[in-house]
Amino acid sequence: MSEGNQQIGEYKLRSLLQTGQTSQVYEVMEPRSGRHFAMKLLLPEYAESKEHRRILFHEAAIGEKLRHENVINIIKVSKSETTPHFVMEFFPAGSLRNRLLSKDPRDKEFLKINAKKIFKQVATGLAYMNAKGVVHCDIKADNILSNSLGQTKIIDFAISKTVQKGFLARLFNRPGKPQGTPSFISPEQITGRVLDGRSDIYSYGATLYELVCGRPPFRGATMNELLKKHLQEKPQSPVHFNPDVTEEFGNFLLKLLAKKPEQRPANFHEVLMELKKLKVYKSVYEKDDDE
Repeated sequence: MSEGNQQIGEYKLRSLLQTGQTSQVYEVMEPRSGRHFAMKLLLPEYAESKEHRRILFHEAAIGEKLRHENVINIIKVSKSETTPHFVMEFFPAGSLRNRLLSKDPRDKEFLKINAKKIFKQVATGLAYMNAKGVVHCDIKADNILSNSLGQTKIIDFAISKTVQKGFLARLFNRPGKPQGTPSFISPEQITGRVLDGRSDIYSYGATLYELVCGRPPFRGATMNELLKKHLQEKPQSPVHFNPDVTEEFGNFLLKLLAKKPEQRPANFHEVLMELKKLKVYKSVYEKDDDE
């Protein structure tokens, strides 16, 4: 689909921001207000697929319930037969994955200087999501946007789940193929257990580990080997891969990556309380708060 003068609904396509396997994200403009938004729409070849439409509208339904400065804001949904899409706030910022992979040393410096600020904002956004009864299920650097000021937003609710309790949890929790990104997936996701916010705490820990070490906590030659390590192997201290990481912060990440949910912090409020007391890097001066 080409941008330019093309219009979908009441929005004019401005520029292509991202292409995924089944969808694209565009910057769009609403002519009557002049306001800019982002639009996620299915590629034409998937527009009539029941399964892909279900996933898109599931993400939209989760996002519409969430209103927080560290979570992307979904505004409007269209179930058009030819161009199914949803519209969200336009947050002009790249993902942490882009900065992590960048060859520009300024991006590495940005991640280092803004580490604690970003980590706190992501934890704050996840605390809000979990409090709203939503488990993100796919926290990773790709799904965290951060602009030049270090303002951060969580995106992508395609596999997010609403927390179910008691009988409903057993009814809706039918084991199947694990959903999540293998390098950051929690042990509970792998084994098909009922999920709560502590699953996101594990993935958050794995994400922070990659951001400070330049590599995730586990690697495997095969998918099964990688998943087995999440279930059985203790990760090495982050200090082993980056001596500039403080011992205290390294131990904090290992606690987030505990195999059993009950051995991790109980929720992101506890994560934030601990994070507030910690220094991430030995070489970076950190203020006590996001001043």
